[in-house]
Amino acid sequence: MPLKHMLLYREMAEEQQTRLQNAVDSMVKNLERENIRKMQGRMFRCSAQCCENEGASIQQVHHCIERCHAPLAQAQSLVTSELERFQNRLARCTMHCNDKAKDSFDSGLKEAQVKSQLESCVIKCAEEHMSLIPSLTRKLKDALAEVDKKTQ
Repeated sequence: MPLKHMLLYREMAEEQQTRLQNAVDSMVKNLERENIRKMQGRMFRCSAQCCENEGASIQQVHHCIERCHAPLAQAQSLVTSELERFQNRLARCTMHCNDKAKDSFDSGLKEAQVKSQLESCVIKCAEEHMSLIPSLTRKLKDALAEVDKKTQ
C-alpha cells in the first residue's frame, strides 16, 4: 500500500482526533488548575521558607529547596507518564488499523473499501480512547491527591 494510503487515517478521522485532543487538553488543564497549581504554591512557599533560614548553609538551603520541589516533580512525572501511556495505546490502535488496511489493500480489496474500513477503524480507536478519559482523569486525580497528601 502506498505511503499516502497508510497516512489517510490522519485526514479521514480528523474530527474525532480533534475531539479526542480537546478532551485530553481539557483534562490536563483541569488537573493543572485543581491539583498541580496548589502544589506549585506550596512548593514556592516551602522554598521561600528554606531561603529565610539564615542559620542554614548553602548546601542545607539547596537540599531544603530540592525537598520542596520533589512532590511537584513527582506529580508532573506521573501525569506525563500516564499521558504517554495513553498516547502509545492510541498509536498502537491506529497502527493496527493501518496494518489491517494494508492487508486488505494487498489482498485485492478496492481502494474505496479500504479507505472506508480504515476510517471506520480509526474512528473506533478515537471513540474507545475517548471513553477512557474519565477513568484516566480519576486515576490521575487520585494519584495526585496521594502525592499532595504526603506534602501537607
